Amino acid sequence: MNPHHLELFYFVAKFRGITEAVRKMPYGIQQPAVSGQILQLEDHLGVKLFRRRPFALTPAGEELFEFIEPFFSKLEYMARRLSGEESQHLRLAASASALTHHLPNVLQKLRDEHPNLRLTLKELTASEVESVLVKQEADVAIAVLHRKAAAGIKSIKLLELPLALLAPASCPVEKFKDIAKKSIGGHIQEPLVSLPGHEAVERVFQTGLAGQNMTWEPTMEVSDLALIQKYVEKGFGFGISVDIPGVSWPDSVKQIKLPKGFPKLSLGALYSGELKPVAKRFVDLTQSYALDLGGQ
Repeated sequence: MNPHHLELFYFVAKFRGITEAVRKMPYGIQQPAVSGQILQLEDHLGVKLFRRRPFALTPAGEELFEFIEPFFSKLEYMARRLSGEESQHLRLAASASALTHHLPNVLQKLRDEHPNLRLTLKELTASEVESVLVKQEADVAIAVLHRKAAAGIKSIKLLELPLALLAPASCPVEKFKDIAKKSIGGHIQEPLVSLPGHEAVERVFQTGLAGQNMTWEPTMEVSDLALIQKYVEKGFGFGISVDIPGVSWPDSVKQIKLPKGFPKLSLGALYSGELKPVAKRFVDLTQSYALDLGGQ
């Protein structure tokens, strides 16, 4: 089996078609040449690897791609590592709110120490964290520690973040007990904007309500904490968010304190395997920064 044919198939499968593969491959090759060599590979194997229009891998193509992908996907990484460039490259994954608040300060400190630092930032949801670490698409992820990590994933706790119940600034309600008084049989009837039920913020909120012998079903689910704030501003209801240290709420919303003992979110740094020095230094700086935030 010709390894070059396998490499061409890898790019075709990765970029979902011959035309896109020719455009995005790291070296120049004409489309007819790719098509011809893929046909040779299929003839050698005696199977079709993909359908051309619309593009779709056949079962044989999926099996072959799964086999060769770990090798070809890491060639560029290995080349950079051997040349020394990878030692100054930090690949960081985090939620949009984490990338916006505080992390830029940590990364600035890291860049001061490593002037040749190269950053790759990947925005992700909580459900994507372990996948990008296992696939080695990120060195470190900053995410909520909402359940036991998968095998091979290590975590370092950074902060305990309280939840924040938001209301429009014009809302007459000042205390949570004012909302609770209007409940029927422990069921709060007010409209609530929240993240989907599988997200850690919503799960922790519902756990806290259960501790108060209450329930509050969302009337609107959105995909981002920033959207919750926007819809609360527009009067669509109360909203459940996170009280980030050092970040003030805009004048258009106000925070209603939740009852004492309400559970908090645990924020942590997650990684797989051994950290290279620049990633280890990032984690150390993040821990120090989080300790300072916790003392505010």
